[in-house]
Amino acid sequence: MRTRVKICGITRPDDARAAADAGADAIGLVFYPPSPRYLSTERAAEIRDALPPFVQTVSLFVNADAAQVAQVIGRVHPAMLQFHGDETPDFCAQFGLPYVKACRIRPGVDAVGYLRPYTRAAAWLFDSHVPEYGGVGEAFDWALVPFLKEKPVILSGGLSRTNVASAIRAVHPWGVDVSSGVESAKGIKDAAKMAAFVAEVRNADA
Repeated sequence: MRTRVKICGITRPDDARAAADAGADAIGLVFYPPSPRYLSTERAAEIRDALPPFVQTVSLFVNADAAQVAQVIGRVHPAMLQFHGDETPDFCAQFGLPYVKACRIRPGVDAVGYLRPYTRAAAWLFDSHVPEYGGVGEAFDWALVPFLKEKPVILSGGLSRTNVASAIRAVHPWGVDVSSGVESAKGIKDAAKMAAFVAEVRNADA
């Protein structure tokens, strides 16, 4: 199986093109205002338009209201949504688009119990449990990821070219999601780091 790659927190059209050139399957556009990778809908549409065919856009939200999500869908037309906050299953499913639901992992968290109500999710994502939401570069103990068959698993949290192959061998996820691990500064992606990250994913698959 080929591990899918999403590069999240893209803020510039050139970075979107470089992600695609590196072999990313999808890019993430962040609509969480406290994030240094936050985008306006206009900027997000510009980034989307810079992508070549067959590279998906994923819009990421943290406890947004329905009106904000609907506005992004109407203006940006993402292929998929990604929810990282305390959104309910009904909230996530109301927009008519496939979605990914994230669970932040730490010892004692019942990840399966938390995620199982999200039956309509396209995939479940496992991320680090840190005070901030997303892109802080902190990994977690991959042994805490439960073995699941009912949904594709996406692994996130502190991934980089130095550890992603080990993470894939440990978890065997459907996909991996990286942000800070391929940056030169917050929100600024590094083309060489993105290419090296994808190359390590392919090495692990081989």
